[in-house]
Amino acid sequence: MESQLSPAIANFFTEDFEEKALKSAPLRPKHFVRSVDHTFAIWPHAKDALNEFLVHMNRQHPSISFTMELQIDGKLPFLDILPQRKSNGTLGHGVYRKPTHTGRYLNGNSNHHHPTQRRAVLNTLFQRATVIADKNCLPEEIDHLKTTFLQNRYSGREISLTLKRSFDPQARTMEEKEKPIARAYLPYVASISRIVARHKIEAIHKPPGKIRNVLVRAMDPICLKTPGIYQGPCTCGDLHIGETGRTIETRLKEHKRHLRLGQLKKSAIWMDHSIDFNGTKLLSRAGSYRDRVIKESIEIRMAGRDFNRDSGYSLSNTRKPV
Repeated sequence: MESQLSPAIANFFTEDFEEKALKSAPLRPKHFVRSVDHTFAIWPHAKDALNEFLVHMNRQHPSISFTMELQIDGKLPFLDILPQRKSNGTLGHGVYRKPTHTGRYLNGNSNHHHPTQRRAVLNTLFQRATVIADKNCLPEEIDHLKTTFLQNRYSGREISLTLKRSFDPQARTMEEKEKPIARAYLPYVASISRIVARHKIEAIHKPPGKIRNVLVRAMDPICLKTPGIYQGPCTCGDLHIGETGRTIETRLKEHKRHLRLGQLKKSAIWMDHSIDFNGTKLLSRAGSYRDRVIKESIEIRMAGRDFNRDSGYSLSNTRKPV
């Protein structure tokens, strides 16, 4: 499931499956298109023949079983599109929402999200409306979105400006900004961008950590299927402390291979030590490279009896008492 080839291979197989199934069908649909595992077909024959076509498709492979939905009142939802039959025989199309849709989006008064994140909600839904809805359905969809955004506490001015940018390409052009002298990576706090901008510093807001990143994974009782800082004991009592951006489990396999092949330059472990790989444990989770090397350096200094080949990232002396 994690392989990047899986979607391509699945698509090749499905195309071959469709080609053989349609060629061998007694009666074929007028149109047959697919998006991943959803198909949309126009059937010009009798309804009984349609049921026979469904049975034929389900006989092609023991692991593939199709279900079928028919149009109701000339409408048939397909993903987030609602094709509908017009009185003149042509097809129109609007935006489809499930009956369980609540109309709740990111609150316009939220102080936990940067304004650009809140505006992205408006931009995305207005852009989706212009792409999906035809000229007859678009005005109704725009009115629906305006009402929904007002209910989610967005101001009329925000809605109007976003709507203008969606329909006016010239309004989307960004003015050239003065190049900042520095960038600051900060959690989002209201007005902090304007404060640092006075000093020609660009604020780049990082989302806060989530609880799921702190909790232990149920499928990983010893916490080695995660990047971070790890500690491996030696039979002599010393410790090896390291960091990795891949999973710790993967890094340990690399250590074993490097020690077995004598590849000293590829491993941070001295060859005259025998690390107990089964006793390895996670010291701290860390995603970004800078966080990892700083935490690794702190752990090395706190341990005091490591057998690393170097002492890691060079820390300022002001950090050492802490």
